[in-house]
Amino acid sequence: MTEEFERTGRWLKIVGGRIVAPERIFSRGQVIVSPQGKIVEVTDRNIELPSEAAVEVLDAGGCYVAPGCIDMHVHGAAGHDFSEATPEAFRAIARAHALHGTTALFPTLAADAVEVFRQAIRTCEQIMGEPNEGTGAEIMGLHLEGNYLNPVMKGAQHPDHIYPPRREEYAGLLADTACIKRWSAAPELPGALEFGKYASARGVVVSLAHTTADGPVVRQAWEAGFSHATHFYNAMTAVHKEGIYKREGTVEGVYLVPDMTVELVADGIHVPPALLQLVCRIKGTERVALVTDAMAAACGGESGLCDARTVIEDGVCKLADRSAIAGSIATGMRLLRTMVREAGVPLAEAVRMASGTPARIMGIDDRKGWIRSGMDADLILFGEDMEACRMTFVGGRRIV
Repeated sequence: MTEEFERTGRWLKIVGGRIVAPERIFSRGQVIVSPQGKIVEVTDRNIELPSEAAVEVLDAGGCYVAPGCIDMHVHGAAGHDFSEATPEAFRAIARAHALHGTTALFPTLAADAVEVFRQAIRTCEQIMGEPNEGTGAEIMGLHLEGNYLNPVMKGAQHPDHIYPPRREEYAGLLADTACIKRWSAAPELPGALEFGKYASARGVVVSLAHTTADGPVVRQAWEAGFSHATHFYNAMTAVHKEGIYKREGTVEGVYLVPDMTVELVADGIHVPPALLQLVCRIKGTERVALVTDAMAAACGGESGLCDARTVIEDGVCKLADRSAIAGSIATGMRLLRTMVREAGVPLAEAVRMASGTPARIMGIDDRKGWIRSGMDADLILFGEDMEACRMTFVGGRRIV
């Protein structure tokens, strides 16, 4: 502790909380946060800082103190969508989700004009280049969910912007920026396996999505660099009949690649609780990430829907003709609550899927995803009822 001590800046000492640490839940733990926004110590002992230190002591009042959710797949909130590609939209969405339990996120763009992607890249680079002043969840890089999707499984994706991979297009985008961290595509499309090899070789997490890939194609995709499955069970095939014979679908193909990771829109509607349980049992929580796939209507943005084709009904976004789910209005807290209350997953495992697992998948687990010494102090506090996020800290700064 003394080696970490600095006399400049204000320290944060959280006491009286149930700390959800990697190894166990401390029933009455303490978390010490440095002025630089790093976790210095997590303990069930009383730690006294030097008397000359400026210290803010926060009594958690028995709340759980957990690492903040890391959302790998989120389109919007508070009436805004990342496709607006403006700093104002990015910041509004990041703040809205931070107040509901998310401390880091990857802005996701649905299929759209490439110029929209380019403008979003410029905006993302701008924001990532600025110091995080504690105004919202930290933006970690872009996720492109398009345009290389199978039109048969397009769901709510706009059909005018769906086509097979174009090498000159994806090579150009990846050459122009390092902020594309994730890209979803259908591996059965012409040129998709080449795309997977190219993007994954440049550090992009390539994920299969909006796809009819069967078992052999999923295996080929894995070998070509597709390491993850986007909104597992949604916009992909499962076991089905062709004539009188049963055939495996994308879902079974993913199960048969043990190390392929998956994500779940764990609102209890996109994937029912029984299937949430099944995925966890087969894949294990270290290979399952929770995502919101949230749209503009999330976090109180129902009056500002960006897409006139959608409606809010039964707790999700749907296409107005009710032909497909168009995204969620979920928040980080809703994901945790659904996994614990409806799917029967222990809290520590639900937190792992919302924080530690996505951090590992996205390669940021050296600084995010866990409450342990040396990590960013991205913390959320919530009560036993898990109904709301009572406090959020990003880099040690409280979001208000």
